[in-house]
Amino acid sequence: MTTVLTPAERRGASFANAMAAVVRRLPWGLSRLPASLLGFVVINGFTFGVDLALLTGLRSWARLPLWLAITLAYAAAFGLSYVLNRTLNFRSHGEVGPQVAKYVGVIVVNYLVWILGVGAGLGALGVEYHLSRVIAGACEGVYMYCAFRWFVFRSSSS
Repeated sequence: MTTVLTPAERRGASFANAMAAVVRRLPWGLSRLPASLLGFVVINGFTFGVDLALLTGLRSWARLPLWLAITLAYAAAFGLSYVLNRTLNFRSHGEVGPQVAKYVGVIVVNYLVWILGVGAGLGALGVEYHLSRVIAGACEGVYMYCAFRWFVFRSSSS
């Protein structure tokens, strides 16, 4: 009996296979890392670029206050990150409602601690806002991967 995959499941399988193939070729023992970590880095690197592009536009061109520009850019990027990580990287089949509720909790903590706390905090201390956002982004990356893997998209077999 063959299983018919939906287009979304095919894309997720293709993405997962590509990430696994890359991880297998990594040097220095990095080939033992989970493929989902590389997938997370790829997806969130892309959505972080979206976040920075929106932040730049909202701050430099629309002249919004920094806190508001950070908030709006982050909201758009985190929505995109959820969809891409759920479908492509973690290929979750869990109920959307409970996952979204968990995700919103993770995002609130992330926003308050890393985005505003570190990002806007460094900006208030005089660090250029792009650099402060990159520093905050590095911290949030570790937090978000762990939250996605072991809390939001945790499979019943984990």
